[in-house]
Amino acid sequence: MQTKNIPAAYGLRVGIRGGGCGGVALMIGFDKEKPTDLTYHIEGITIHIDKKHTMYLIGKEVDFYEGADAKDFCLPIRKTNYPPDQISCL
Repeated sequence: MQTKNIPAAYGLRVGIRGGGCGGVALMIGFDKEKPTDLTYHIEGITIHIDKKHTMYLIGKEVDFYEGADAKDFCLPIRKTNYPPDQISCL
């Protein structure tokens, strides 16, 4: 996160926002901790999730994509008709 100039007080925020086919869309980005957050520290990364968003995130996975086109955190979508190592990121 330091190489992306993300302030030290920020963590990775995983949550939802209005929109999408089901009325909500998954989102991922960097943000400060808020009073309503559940905060986790996993492998040196601080992750913030608003308590109200947890039911939409059950079973979701955050991954770090590193390819020729980009490097970033993502919410992978595993395609059922493809080999397990082929994913698409939101």
